[in-house]
Amino acid sequence: MSGLIIFIAYLLGSIPTGYIAVKAIKGIDIREIGSGSTGATNVLRTLGKGSGAFVLGIDCLKGLLAIYCTYAWFHFALNNNLLPINVDIQLWQQWLVNTSGVAAILGHSKSLFLGFTGGKSVATSLGILLAINWQVALATIGVFILILAIFRIVSLSSICSAITVPLAMVSIHQPLAYIVFSVIGGLYVIWRHKSNIQRLLLGTEAKLGQVVRIETSE
Repeated sequence: MSGLIIFIAYLLGSIPTGYIAVKAIKGIDIREIGSGSTGATNVLRTLGKGSGAFVLGIDCLKGLLAIYCTYAWFHFALNNNLLPINVDIQLWQQWLVNTSGVAAILGHSKSLFLGFTGGKSVATSLGILLAINWQVALATIGVFILILAIFRIVSLSSICSAITVPLAMVSIHQPLAYIVFSVIGGLYVIWRHKSNIQRLLLGTEAKLGQVVRIETSE
């Protein structure tokens, strides 16, 4: 049964919000535009602020729902004696949340519906953090906003936020399962930004407000 909820978390993460939005509005594949990511930043540059904000919100909601579904399943299993006997219930829940969170992140970047392509998992990770610990989530948002205000580069803000998460988890003494999740998730988000890191080093990374030109047949 635990495997089922983890798979559900992956499926929630796999919902290709950015791809659907751009396909519906422009009739094109966002993976062939700009960075090739299906995430909110590429949608922002492609369709503008409104669509970018919508995709950001839904992608964040995917992560939030993945963890809330895990909590709901866990409580159902606990109330119906479906959990193994003689286990640490709290520890079991924490590691199940850890695994579901990782599954949702992988789903967003390796979507089952897009041939295992997708985004960079930043917004989905934020939704997961909001469900796990809102204080860590707010600290992460604060760092993101600060770096974005100074440098106006979304990828740099995302990378700095990913580094912040495990530090915040440790600083407020979160459970080991959540700290491990923050390290895995943070490293994965940074790895997903490897091409951005190359452009940052070259000084060619796009700044906030730069729009991707789209050629259509109209």
